[in-house]
Amino acid sequence: MSFEPQRLLPLITSHPGGRSAVTCEYRCGNACAHPEPNTSDNEYFGDVVKNMLSRRGALKAGAVMAAAAGGFAALSGTAAAETPADVSSAAAAGRGKPGRPGRPVPGTDFEAVPPNKLDAVTIPEGYDQRVVIRWGDAVEFGAPKFDFHKQTAAAQAKQFGYNNDFVGLIPQDPLGIRNLLVVNHEYTTEVHMFPADQYDPANPTEEQVKIAWAAHGLSVVQAFRDPIGGALRAVPSPFNRRITLNTAFEVRGPAAGSKYLKTSADPTGRKVFGTQNNCAGGVTPWGTVLSGEENVNQYFANAASVTDPVVAARLKRYGFSGGATTRKWERFDKRWDLAQEPNEANRFGWVVEIDPNDPNSTPVKHTALGRFKHEAANIKITKDGRVAVYSGDDERFEYIYKFVSKGKYKPGKSAHARRHNSALLDEGTLYVARFTGDSPAAEIDGTGKLPGDGEFDGVGEWIPLVSGNKSFVDGFTAEEVYVFTRQAADKVQPTKMDRPEDIEPNPVNGRIYAALTNNSDRGAAGKAGVDEANPRVKNRNGHVLEWEEDRGDSAATKFSWRLLLVCGDPKTADTYFGGFPKDQVSPISCPDNVAFDRHGNLWISTDGNALGANDGLFSVPVDGPERGHVKQFLSVPVGAETCGPVVTDHLVLVAVQHPGENADSSANPTSHWPDGGTTQPRPSIVSVWKKGRWGQVGRIGVK
Repeated sequence: MSFEPQRLLPLITSHPGGRSAVTCEYRCGNACAHPEPNTSDNEYFGDVVKNMLSRRGALKAGAVMAAAAGGFAALSGTAAAETPADVSSAAAAGRGKPGRPGRPVPGTDFEAVPPNKLDAVTIPEGYDQRVVIRWGDAVEFGAPKFDFHKQTAAAQAKQFGYNNDFVGLIPQDPLGIRNLLVVNHEYTTEVHMFPADQYDPANPTEEQVKIAWAAHGLSVVQAFRDPIGGALRAVPSPFNRRITLNTAFEVRGPAAGSKYLKTSADPTGRKVFGTQNNCAGGVTPWGTVLSGEENVNQYFANAASVTDPVVAARLKRYGFSGGATTRKWERFDKRWDLAQEPNEANRFGWVVEIDPNDPNSTPVKHTALGRFKHEAANIKITKDGRVAVYSGDDERFEYIYKFVSKGKYKPGKSAHARRHNSALLDEGTLYVARFTGDSPAAEIDGTGKLPGDGEFDGVGEWIPLVSGNKSFVDGFTAEEVYVFTRQAADKVQPTKMDRPEDIEPNPVNGRIYAALTNNSDRGAAGKAGVDEANPRVKNRNGHVLEWEEDRGDSAATKFSWRLLLVCGDPKTADTYFGGFPKDQVSPISCPDNVAFDRHGNLWISTDGNALGANDGLFSVPVDGPERGHVKQFLSVPVGAETCGPVVTDHLVLVAVQHPGENADSSANPTSHWPDGGTTQPRPSIVSVWKKGRWGQVGRIGVK
C-alpha cells in the first residue's frame, strides 16, 4: 500500500524524512537544513571497492567476496548461495518453523494495523491500551496537578518531563508486576508547551526558560502491572525521581578533569549540571540505564563569535553555529553562551548512566565512550566476560562506534555489582566501524537494485581510536580523541553512514542490528556517494543493518554484515525485506529505535514516515522463512513519533513523542491526544496488552 505525500498544513513546511519544520527546529536545530558537519575527505566505500578492484585485481577481490559470503553462511545458518528468491520461496511454502508450518512465528501472531492518519494510538484487534504517564503528571511527592495555563519551574521539576523518548522497564520482582520505568525527556518545544498568548519566542521569560530546563532530563517512576487487566500504571514511590538540567552529574573516565571540560563554574572539569537531548538508551545487564546525549549543539549561542580557529573548527565539526539560539537560554545563564564559556559545549554529547535502584545516587557522564551525538548505548558481554557498548552518531554521514572494556563483568544486580560494572565503562578501547561491500562498485548504482549476489552485504572491521591514555590516531592525544571523537574518527577513514540511530544486540541469535533512519543528501553534488552499506541516493526511507562479529564475539575486530531491510513502499523497486515477498509486508519508513522480544524478533519504531502515514511500531522476524516479514503493530497520533519500544511477553510500551507538533503553535493544535476533546496534546507513555487474563491468553502476539 502506498501513500501520496502528506498534505501540509498552512505555515508548516515539510523537511526531509517527513518531519514538520517545528520538530526540526526544536529537536535538532534544523540540522537537515544546514550542511552536515562531516566534510572530511575520507573515501566513501563505493570508491574503496572500486579502487580495490583496480589495484588488487579480480583474484584478490574475489577473495574478499568469498570471505563475506562465508561470513553470511555462518550468520544465517543457510547456504551462502541461497538468493532472496530462494528465501521467498521457502517463506511461501511455510518451511523452516518446526511445528507451525505456514503460520506466523511466536511473537508476531497479530493482524497488522494498516497505515493511517488517525489522531489515536491504533492497535490490533484483540488488544487494549492505556496511558501510563503523560507530560506534567506527578513523579515526585508534592508535585501539583498539571495546569497548562499556570506552569512553574518548581512544579515541572517534580512532574513528568516533556517529549519522552527512550523507555526502560526494569522488573523488581520475577513476574514483572512491580517495575521501575525510566524515561528520557529529549527536548522541549516551547511554542507548544505554553499558551500562545503567554509565550513570545523572541522574548521568553526567565520562568519559562527554567520550566524548560526542568522539563529536560529523565524520569524514574515506579509502575505496577495489573495481573488481571494487564495495564501498567505509574504510582507514587520513594524510587520516583526527576533528573533535570539542574541535577549534578559526575564526569568519569579518562577525560574527567580535562582542560577541555573546565569552566568558570567548574574549574575541576569533573562536575556538570544536567543532561539534555537524551535520545535513545539501554538497560544494562546490571540494572542501570545508559542514555545518549544527542543534538546538544542547538542549545549553545554565539559559536560564530568564537575567533580561535582551532576551537571554531571543533565547534563546527559538532554542528555549533550562528548567533542567538531558538530558545534564548543564553540570556539567563552564561553557560549557554560559547563566547563566554566555550568549554561548556564539550560537557555534553556523552553517554550518561543513572542508577534507578538508588534515588540518591549521582548520575555519571562516561567519557571513555567518546563524545558525539549518541543516539543510544547498548551492551553485549564478550566471550571472555568483558563489556562491549554499541553506539551510533545520529547525523548524516556519521559513524558507528564500539567500546570494549578492559575489566570483566560481574553478574548480578546488587549495589556492589552495579558499582563494579559501571566502573568498567571508564577504561577500555573505543573503535569506529568500516564497512566494505563484496560486490563490484558498478552494481551499487544508487537505485536500490540488488547486486548480482542477491544481497547488500560484505565484511567490516573495527578501527581502534584510543585505549586508556594511548591514542591510535595520528596528531591526536588520547584526551583529544575522547573529547573531539568525530574529528579523530575522520582521520582513520570509517564508513559514512545514513544517520546511524539505535543499535542493539539480539539476545537470541547474538547478531547486532542498527537502524539507519535516512539521508536525503546521499549522492548529492559534493556529498558522499553510495556504497553497499548505504546503497540508495537521496535515501528518504532508511534501512536496517545486521552484522555478526567474528566468532560471535563482541570483542572481535572483524565482522560480516548485510542489510536486513531497505525501507519504503513495498510497491517500489528500491525496497527489500530480507527476501520476504514484498506484497505481504507493511510499508515502513525511517526506522529509528529497535528492540527485541523473547523470541528474538526485531521490533522497529519509526520517526518521520516519508510515506505520508503516521509513524508506528513494527515487528520483523530475523530468521527462518518469515525473515523480513514486516508487520505494523501500532500507529501513533497525528504529528507524533514512535519512541522507546519495550516488548515483553505480556506488554508493549511506546513513548509517543511530540503529538501534534505539525502545528506552528499551541493556538492551533492538530492533535488532542491523549485526553481528547479540545485539550492540548501531551507527550505520553502508552502500554498495550492482549485482552484476557495475562497469565493464560494475554501474551503479546500469541493466540
